[in-house]
Amino acid sequence: MSMCGNCTTCQSADKVLEGFIDSMDMETSHHRVESQKVKCGFGQQGVCCRLCANGPCRITPKSPRGICGANADTIVARNFLRAVASGSACYLHIVENTARNLKAIGETKGTIKGFNALNKVAQIFGIEEADNHKKAIMIADKVLSDLYKPRFEKMEIVEKLAYKPRVENWKKLNIMPGGAKSEVFDAIVKTSTNLNSDPVDMLLNCLNLGISTGLYGLTLTNLLNDIMLGEPAIRAAKVGFKVVDTDYINIMITGHQHSTISHLQDILTDEKVVEKAKKAGAKGFRLVGCTCVGQDLQLRGEHYQEVFSGHAGNNFTSEALIATGGVDLIVSEFNCTLPGIEPIADEFKVKMICLDDVAKKANAEYVAYSFEKREEISNYVIDEAIKSYGERRGNVKINVPQDHGYNDVITGVSEESLKAFLGGTWKPLVDLIAAGKIKGVAGVVGCSNLTAMGHDVFTVELTKELIKRDIIVLSAGCSSGGLENVGLMSPAAADLAGENLKEVCKSLGIPPVLNFGPCLAIGRLELVATELAEYLGIDIPQLPLVLSAPQWLEEQALADGAFGLALGLPLHLAIPPFVTGSKVVTKVLTEDLETLTGGKLVLEDDVVKAADKLEEIVLNKRQKLGLK
Repeated sequence: MSMCGNCTTCQSADKVLEGFIDSMDMETSHHRVESQKVKCGFGQQGVCCRLCANGPCRITPKSPRGICGANADTIVARNFLRAVASGSACYLHIVENTARNLKAIGETKGTIKGFNALNKVAQIFGIEEADNHKKAIMIADKVLSDLYKPRFEKMEIVEKLAYKPRVENWKKLNIMPGGAKSEVFDAIVKTSTNLNSDPVDMLLNCLNLGISTGLYGLTLTNLLNDIMLGEPAIRAAKVGFKVVDTDYINIMITGHQHSTISHLQDILTDEKVVEKAKKAGAKGFRLVGCTCVGQDLQLRGEHYQEVFSGHAGNNFTSEALIATGGVDLIVSEFNCTLPGIEPIADEFKVKMICLDDVAKKANAEYVAYSFEKREEISNYVIDEAIKSYGERRGNVKINVPQDHGYNDVITGVSEESLKAFLGGTWKPLVDLIAAGKIKGVAGVVGCSNLTAMGHDVFTVELTKELIKRDIIVLSAGCSSGGLENVGLMSPAAADLAGENLKEVCKSLGIPPVLNFGPCLAIGRLELVATELAEYLGIDIPQLPLVLSAPQWLEEQALADGAFGLALGLPLHLAIPPFVTGSKVVTKVLTEDLETLTGGKLVLEDDVVKAADKLEEIVLNKRQKLGLK
C-alpha cells in the first residue's frame, strides 16, 4: 500500500499509474478499496437472499434455510443465474444496437468498410445477394429476428455459427437457446420468489444464456462491427497516457458500442471540422481510447490513424486519465464508465455527454443516439468539445505523464489478421504446438478489478508465469489494457518468455502476449478455437487451451464465463463468483460440469498455483492428443 494524503491507495501492476494516483489530491477507486476492504461474508458466499419482505435471510449452520424454506443451494444458484442473466442482457443490448446500425447503413446505402467480413457473414448465414447494401440488411434482419424470437423458438444462427460438435453437445444437454431476449426475461422469472428451487436446472440455464451471450453478444458484434468499421489489421501502436496530445481537442470515449461513435470518428477529420478546432486554438481533434470501446477502435486503428490517438488504459485507469487535465470532453455509451469519474470530471471542468441512457451518469448530458440524427449529434458533440476546450484550457492544471505507456504495442490481432500473418493457414501454429515450441494457449481475458492483489496485479503476474512456461497468451478485455500498459504486448516482452516461446516470438517479431482488443473480442478467441479444432478434426475441449479471467469484475464477465464453460473450456478465476456457500453449486461448476460440457471452473487465488493448475491441464490435453 502507498499513501496519498490521508488516503491509502491499492497496489497496481502499472507503477507509473500507481505513482500518478498516489500524487493526486482527489479520491479515486484506488483509494476507496481500503475503506471497502471488509466484505460481507454472506454476500461473498452468495447466501444472502433479499427477494421478499421476509428477508433479507442469511444462511448459517444454525439457520440452514430462509423463512420460505430455500436452502443455500437454491439461494446461491438463484443469485448466480440472476447475475448471468443481467450480464447476458448487457451484451444482447450491444449486439441489438449494432445490428440496427448495420441495417440502417444498408437502408441508406452508407459506407461499408469491411467487404471481406460482409461476405464472410453472408456465407455463414447462407445469404446469396449481389447488392452489398441489401446483403447488409439481410444479415441484420437475421440477427434481430433471432434475438426477438420467443423462448420456445430456437435461434437459427446458433447452428450456423457454432462448431458442430459443440452444437451436438448442447442439444444433448437441452441448452440450445430460444430467442435470446426472451431467455433473459424467463431466467429472471425463474429466479423470483418461491419459483425454481433446483440448483442444477438453474446452472444449466446459465450455460444456455452463455451460448447466446457468446455467439451473439460477443462473436456477432465483432463481425458486424468489422463490416461497418473495417477489419482489424496488425500494427504497432502507442498506449498509455502518452497518447494524449494537448495540442489537440481531446475527446475521451468510454463504453462498448463502437458503431455508435462511428459517424463522429469519421467527421472529426473533415476539413471544415478541423478548421473549427484551429480557430479555437487547437490543431484538430483526437479520440482518446479508454475502456473497451477504445480497445475496439485500437483494434481497427489502422483505418483511423488521423483521429485516434491511442488507447490510454482500462476502466480503473479512467479516473487518473481525466485528472491529467488533457481530456476536454467525455463521450460515453455503455458500461465500464465508472461513477467515480463524475467528481473528477467536474473538478477538471470536463463536460460529459452520454449517447445511451443505460450509461447515463448523474452529471452527464443525455443525447439519445439514433442513426437518423447521427450528423446532428456529431455536430453537437463537436461544438460542445470546442466550447469545453475554450473554457477549461488555461483554467485547469494539465499534467500528462509522458513516461506512461509504450510506443510499440502490437495491436489489431483478430482471427483473420492472425491467420493471415501465419500465411493464411493455422498450420504454422499447430506445428509449433505439436513440436512443443509452444506448449499451449491461454486466453487471459476479461475485466480489471482492484481486489485480486490490486489493479491488474494478478492478471500481469499470472501472464508472466504462463509465458515463462512456454504457454502463449491471448488477451481480450480490460485485461489487455493492463497488459499492454506494462509492456507485455510489446516485442521486447519476448525476453520474459521461456526459451522455446522466446525463440518463436523473436523469429516472428511478435510479443508472447497477443492483443485481441476489447472484452467483445472473447468472441474472436472462440473463432480461433473453433478453427483450430476444425483444422485438427477434434472438439474444442480437446485443445491444449485454457481460459483465465483472473480479475473478473462485472456480471457481464459471468455471462462470458458461462460461454467458456459451454464451449467445454477450463476457466480459472482468482475470486469465486459468490457461489462458495453452496456445496452443490460449487461441486457442479468445479467437478461435475466436466462430464457434461468438458469445461470446469478452476478457483485459485495464488498466482503460481494457478499457473501450475493451468499448465497441468495443458499438459494433460497434450498427452491425450499424443503430443510430447
